[in-house]
Amino acid sequence: MKDYIKIHPWSIVEEGFDASRNKVSESLFSIGNGRMGQRANFEEAFTGPTLKGSYIAGIYYPDKTRVGWWKNGYPEYFAKVLNSVSWNSLDISVDGTPIDMAGTAPLHFRRELDMKNGLLKRKFTVNIRGNFIHAETERFCSMHRKNLGVIRYSITAEKDCTITISSGLNGDVRNQDANYDEFFWENTATGFFEQPVAWLSQQTRKTNFGVYALCRHKWNEGLAPLKTDTYKTDLSAGMGYTFALKAGETLTFEKYCIILSDLYVNRNAFSQQGFQEIQDAYDAGFDTLKKEQTNAWEAIWKNCDIQIEGDDSAQQAIRFNIFQLFQTYTGDDARLNIGPKGFTGEKYGGSTYWDTEAYCIPFYLGTASPDVARNLLLYRYHQLPRAIENAEKLGFTHGAALYPMVTMNGEECHNEWEITFEEIHRNGAIAYAIYDYINYTGDEEYMISHGLEVLIGIARFWAQRVNWSNDKKKYVMLGVTGPNEFENNVNNNWYTNYMAAWCMRYAAEQYEKLAKTNSSRLSEIRDKTKLDYSEIQNWIKIQSNMHFPYDAERNVFLQQDGFLDKELIPVSQLPASQRPIVEHWSWDRILRSCYIKQADVLQGFYFFEDDFDIESHRRHFDFYEPFTVHESSLSPCIHSILANKIGNEEKAYEFYLRTARLDLNDINNDTCDGCHITSMAGTWMTISKGFAGIRIRNGKLHLDPALPTNWNSMRFNLRFRENLLGINIGKKGITVQNIEGSPTEIICNTKPYAISAAGEIFIP
Repeated sequence: MKDYIKIHPWSIVEEGFDASRNKVSESLFSIGNGRMGQRANFEEAFTGPTLKGSYIAGIYYPDKTRVGWWKNGYPEYFAKVLNSVSWNSLDISVDGTPIDMAGTAPLHFRRELDMKNGLLKRKFTVNIRGNFIHAETERFCSMHRKNLGVIRYSITAEKDCTITISSGLNGDVRNQDANYDEFFWENTATGFFEQPVAWLSQQTRKTNFGVYALCRHKWNEGLAPLKTDTYKTDLSAGMGYTFALKAGETLTFEKYCIILSDLYVNRNAFSQQGFQEIQDAYDAGFDTLKKEQTNAWEAIWKNCDIQIEGDDSAQQAIRFNIFQLFQTYTGDDARLNIGPKGFTGEKYGGSTYWDTEAYCIPFYLGTASPDVARNLLLYRYHQLPRAIENAEKLGFTHGAALYPMVTMNGEECHNEWEITFEEIHRNGAIAYAIYDYINYTGDEEYMISHGLEVLIGIARFWAQRVNWSNDKKKYVMLGVTGPNEFENNVNNNWYTNYMAAWCMRYAAEQYEKLAKTNSSRLSEIRDKTKLDYSEIQNWIKIQSNMHFPYDAERNVFLQQDGFLDKELIPVSQLPASQRPIVEHWSWDRILRSCYIKQADVLQGFYFFEDDFDIESHRRHFDFYEPFTVHESSLSPCIHSILANKIGNEEKAYEFYLRTARLDLNDINNDTCDGCHITSMAGTWMTISKGFAGIRIRNGKLHLDPALPTNWNSMRFNLRFRENLLGINIGKKGITVQNIEGSPTEIICNTKPYAISAAGEIFIP
């Protein structure tokens, strides 16, 4: 099963159909445009294993949390992006027999995700009562017209037959992962305009989001339907068409759909705007809309494509990761964020995690306008009041802010106590993202206008979360869970303590900097946050006296107090039959083991690499990597980057392939639930920060490349401040082209090189 995806530099290709792997394929071949998206469900009926999914960004429901007990501060719900109106269905019958590949296996089947042009394509042949039916489909969510989805479905029969197509909009949809099997939609209404155009409107329960959908159809000239009718229920509306098809004749049927939400359109204007948009799309026609799609993706790939020569598997994988990221988030709306599964599935609810700040922001900084990453920061800034409320629910005071582990609107909504109460390191990722953004873009104004307020709230939280240990004569942090979720309720997780100390130091430094450069704005912030300078002094005192677990014999920082009390058995000694351990071991056994779910101490070394010399990096990598099972999708990319840093090419490449082809090869046996969108950003980081060795220091772009031995070359474009740079790393040297922007300077292998506007340099 793991090898059924064919290697192709620009496409994901599946040849031959196996119903048992269909849910994995539905995830891999998903489409979207940042505003909406859907799994690659078949247009025609399919009664085999499937997860029907069509999603709209920002539309969610507060599903009740299932727990057997309740504690103060526990979230009341788990927010979920909703399975919304289904618009891509075309129920097709041949002489009264439905096309359903669950019952009639195709004689030929090919499915392709054309990543260069943003198209989902399919070809298949089925035998319906002795009549061979050949079908070709194309589908896309328009990157140019964000409310538009389009389908072209062509059918050719080898014998005369009657084709019946039933097509419309279906509001009878549910989330597969609803805790209480609830129906999340209400007040659904359906109807028709004269053309005919079917429409459906509905709103969510509780959150009251409004959605309005329309569809219209077109077919090839000269093939008029024998019969046309309409159907309408409380939850669906559509049209039925019957065509007489002669042997060898082709019916090309097109479906145009507009999906509006009241995030962007006033409900009073739904019908007028929706009708106008569907008319415009219908008049433009499929070929024009497809050309718009191709042009939009050409513009995206101009900024973000990575070309690898000599390794087709790696080439396909990196493009797949980049493609899914831009299908999920385009960055034009600060109210939206990036769910771990994007539009490809329902696991994790589609909510925002710390993944965005730790993994996704670096990707968008290097591949898109700075406004994209800035909007991700603004998403958190606007939710600062909710972060303060979250902290208050746990007993914190005086404007301390605890950002949620999982959220849609800023309120914590995770349904596991050890995450909600203990995995507080997420606060540090929010602060680090502010640093990362400003360091990369040079946008110092953001700190003044928004950033410092967030840092103050976070620093206040850390200052209250620690306590003084008379035994250790240090500040300690008790009862936490670090990035390694296979260790719950530990004391002094090194990563969490280190991140907390850095946050307090960074907040204090930015306070002092603003005091020197813009005292009037600092006064505004102090008044708004009720900040006293004694707090700044306290942060400095705490961060300089924080306890960091350490083993002098091994000369390594310990993941947490007591880590060496565990039985240290390397992962290599685990029988394959017990992997992954999360599926084979009890939780009790996992918590008592030495095994690490994902980079923990090493996550800190990745963020703060300049705090440690190269030997420290090597020593800690060599100590912790053998105990890491990488049962989080976020783990391999960090290990690849660090392996590159210490010159371990074998491990760097091994972990690159693991993160890059995580979904394509279904490595964790969970791609059926959706693709790992946020870890895909980590895959991009393995290229840029790993093999290319990109760092930003003192406002300069640094390169320290280490091309894998089996790659002939690697070329990619990188946006850095006002410039778009083309970087080509080959066996004989490095070429850097200044594609857009003014003259600039880069540092390569510690040496400075000037590049003129539109200029190019070669570094042997």
